[in-house]
Amino acid sequence: MSEDGIMKSAILLMSLGEEEAVEVFKFLGPKEVQKLGAAMAALKNVKRDQVEEVLSEFRTKAAEKSSLTGASDDYIRSVLTKALGDDKAANLIDRILHGGDTSGIEGLKWMDSASVAELIKNEHPQIIATILVHLDRDQASEVLGHFVERLRNDVILRIVTLEGVQPSALRELNDVLTKLLTGGDKIGKKGAMGGVRAAAEILNFFGSAEETSVISGIRDYDPDLAQKVQDEMFVFDNLMELDDRSIQLLLREVQSESLILALKGTAPELREKIFKNMSQRASEMLRDDLEAKGPVRLSEVEGEQKEILKIVRKLADEGQIIMGGKGGDEGLVE
Repeated sequence: MSEDGIMKSAILLMSLGEEEAVEVFKFLGPKEVQKLGAAMAALKNVKRDQVEEVLSEFRTKAAEKSSLTGASDDYIRSVLTKALGDDKAANLIDRILHGGDTSGIEGLKWMDSASVAELIKNEHPQIIATILVHLDRDQASEVLGHFVERLRNDVILRIVTLEGVQPSALRELNDVLTKLLTGGDKIGKKGAMGGVRAAAEILNFFGSAEETSVISGIRDYDPDLAQKVQDEMFVFDNLMELDDRSIQLLLREVQSESLILALKGTAPELREKIFKNMSQRASEMLRDDLEAKGPVRLSEVEGEQKEILKIVRKLADEGQIIMGGKGGDEGLVE
């Protein structure tokens, strides 16, 4: 959701009233609650015509389609209290927190990554791996970022080789976490899968240094397994899978010299996809620059591609684009 969309949503929720806002919040996840709560807290001197514009836009969109798809308790209390005041916020907050699932593993989704890491870092790596496959991939990556390198690599390896979790084992783990958090046992038979794809999706959010270290650790254990993980990761060639709008958003964030280096040695189809999402003048200049650029080191190309992929992941994390992925390859670049 864009910043403008978040602000409009905040205005809408403030306009709906307490009862209706409670019901909306019950359908939101941790990130949405944080963003909307912060936006609500920032609202000051909203004009009547702004409210009317937001309500009008909402009515129009709701007539076409209606779809509504949790942040630590302290954060929610702080943000909503600032937004609504002590008296109004008290009842609203209690009902939001009561309505959300803050038990066991699900409860970790409402916590910041540093707190989750602190809570589970002394557990056995296999238990940590089991917990992380239940979290959103970006949150799992952030949690791993708080671990020392040895533990991080060990956990990722266990995620790669984790084929599934028995319901009974998951319930026992959930019970342990529930004692540290609040609420009842609502995990049931979720049984999230680990495996190559899960590990690759988490690694997509790593920086290049951490990613290299983890892949090296997996390769020491099993070279074929390491290659399978790399094959599932989002790499530069997977830009072909992005739609035109996503490519255009990406190009706004990338410097021309970086793009020239990154495109060296790529498939003609990928180059053409980039060219067609630029103005005619810009695409012609890029073609000329690519032809004029002589052979470059593979390490330089990969370095620039990594930087561009970081931008892709940032845009994906912000919800502006959607990405998926599979592997890369080695070779010389002409």
